[in-house]
Amino acid sequence: MSLLDDFKEHCVFLNQAKIDDGYGGYIKEWTEGAHFDAVIARSTSIETRRAEKEGVTSLYTMTVSKSIQLEYHDIIKRPAYTDADGNLVEEKIFRVTSDGDDYHTPRSASLDMRQVTAEEFVLPTN
Repeated sequence: MSLLDDFKEHCVFLNQAKIDDGYGGYIKEWTEGAHFDAVIARSTSIETRRAEKEGVTSLYTMTVSKSIQLEYHDIIKRPAYTDADGNLVEEKIFRVTSDGDDYHTPRSASLDMRQVTAEEFVLPTN
């Protein structure tokens, strides 16, 4: 077990489906997909804080196993849970804003990780 394992949180991919509404249109519906674990850390760099003051949403780094392929614009949900101290951590939705193939450890490395950037996201309604 590594230090990264201690910080992993349960996550799930969200998939958008368009369901026939019976009137010639459709309704957007979000369904849960594959489940995985990720370390999610909020970026606190000076550049990020400056961007947030200018209206950019909060930015995060997600670290996952190399076997998890995260792609640009994937929607990820971290369900609500109670942490080890008994505090409620609320559900949060993220949208991946980088390509998962850009930052990962080489095949020869013993550390198994891939990183992407993400932002807080609000699911669009119809």
